[in-house]
Amino acid sequence: MLRRLLLLCLCALLPLSALAQAPVEGTDYVRIPDGPRWKPEPGTIEVVEVFAYPCGHCDQFRPMLAAWKRAAGKDVRVHHLPAAYDPGNAYARAYFALQALGRAAELHPRLFDAIHREGSLPAQGASTGEMVAFLASEGLDPAQVAAAMGSPATDEKMNAARAFAVRSGLQGTPTLIINGKYRVQARTLRDSLRIADGLIAMERAVPR
Repeated sequence: MLRRLLLLCLCALLPLSALAQAPVEGTDYVRIPDGPRWKPEPGTIEVVEVFAYPCGHCDQFRPMLAAWKRAAGKDVRVHHLPAAYDPGNAYARAYFALQALGRAAELHPRLFDAIHREGSLPAQGASTGEMVAFLASEGLDPAQVAAAMGSPATDEKMNAARAFAVRSGLQGTPTLIINGKYRVQARTLRDSLRIADGLIAMERAVPR
């Protein structure tokens, strides 16, 4: 009995990361050969969430990811990246336009609300005009939004996002990519965050 108590005490002193089950390659994640990071930043661990505004699972995942991000550690950088297989995708172009206008942090959640709760944006096939009209209703200048959505800079980001998704072997949304090296594959949204924690721990253990 005393031995069991000692073991329990020792386990209580271990960090949660040490007690958590390590992610298993081929089951919990896929290694991406020569995968580049989306936005390299020295001394950080990059987590890219590939999402789509019409995706109901992405909508459910958004608050979970936001809460996880607050506790992830100062060395973790989370980037939201729209799935951009179609160069004319107005949802993805709207996100990059918001980035260019400095309003992504504020209005990214509003686009999900507009689609999944309010019905003020269509759940599929929204046009550029519909996206511009909605963002104008949120206080943005419609001419600036339209220009940003159709700009060469947005074209480049759409192409880069598509290339990133293809190299990562993206199979659906939401998907987390860790440091360009690992694509998380999980059975549940919550499990994807557990796997991300394990992969981040692996990256922290790599000598720099």
